[in-house]
Amino acid sequence: MSAAIVRKIASNLPPYANGTLPPGIRSHVVNNINGLAMHLLEAGFETRGRPAVLLLHGFPELAYSWRKVMLPLANAGFYVVAPDQRGYGRTTGWDDAYDGDLDSFRIPNLVRDALGLVSALGYRSVAAVVGHDFGSIVAPYCPLIRPDVFRSVVLMSAPFGGPPPLPFNTAEQGVQVAAAPSRAKVFDDLEKLERPRKHYQRYYQTREADDNMRKAPHGIHAFLRAYFHVKSADWKQNKPYKLASFSAGELARMPTYYIMDLDKGMAETVSLEMPSKTEIANCRWLPDTELAIYAAEFARTGFQGGLQWYRCLDGKYPAELQTWSGRTIDVPTCFISGKSDWGTYQVPGAIETMESRVSTQWRGTHLVEGAGHWV
Repeated sequence: MSAAIVRKIASNLPPYANGTLPPGIRSHVVNNINGLAMHLLEAGFETRGRPAVLLLHGFPELAYSWRKVMLPLANAGFYVVAPDQRGYGRTTGWDDAYDGDLDSFRIPNLVRDALGLVSALGYRSVAAVVGHDFGSIVAPYCPLIRPDVFRSVVLMSAPFGGPPPLPFNTAEQGVQVAAAPSRAKVFDDLEKLERPRKHYQRYYQTREADDNMRKAPHGIHAFLRAYFHVKSADWKQNKPYKLASFSAGELARMPTYYIMDLDKGMAETVSLEMPSKTEIANCRWLPDTELAIYAAEFARTGFQGGLQWYRCLDGKYPAELQTWSGRTIDVPTCFISGKSDWGTYQVPGAIETMESRVSTQWRGTHLVEGAGHWV
């Protein structure tokens, strides 16, 4: 499916969310956002001039993921905006081909998307940018790059350890600078373990990942049910703890939805933990009527748009992020995660670095009891 086909289909879709959006949240599209027609949800729009809050979702999520926090924020006096980001949902104009325009998904361009949306909505700045999951990787670069626009930042479920460092003090011959093991080396080492494993981020960079999830044997609705369940506090095996180092042996302590068995795709991995009918019926935070919105959107677009983000974590792309090496976030910053979320610890040392060095205006870490990744 080409980006042009995605655009054509999006123009003929039924009303958004099939009646599951709470009253007070509306859906519409803003054109000419860095080459995108950006679909967004908004609340608090009735009164002009309110301070704005921008909400950035992660994978495999949508603007719809913020539906339960938008009205409380609006009731607190904010204009609340949650877009379907590049590669997701009803936002169009992006290239969904595996061999297509990958550069448009690099992190600085995702920040440009956010900046363009803020400007198009008539704002010179927002009171806060909030990012969840991969959105928590994009969100901190917003104030790193434009602190005048993004006046505070909330990171959720994925700690930010700062921009990648530049080599320092290496000009003199014979100077030996100790280097941390590279992601690629550690990921290679996972495959060599007695029980061969692979990091989910490396898997998400592969050509076959999209088809594996979109064409899951039991259907995309069942796949997403299992995926959301296994990363939630409802899956009682989620009892995360700090890992000693970024090494294959330590990473392999994490559940298989993070460190997968080498011979399995994500669909096969999470299907082993499919919740029972009773557990599904009792899942108040994601009833089937709401899960159906995710299933319908990803059945239409596939997952490749979101997977492109993971492909921009390696290769040539980290070098561009070294442009901000050594810079701190100089606006108020905090971190929120579920107490049962392994995402807090998936990069050993990242949360400690975030708390101590990444922001000059650190406001605290908040781990929510009874919540997992979908806090």
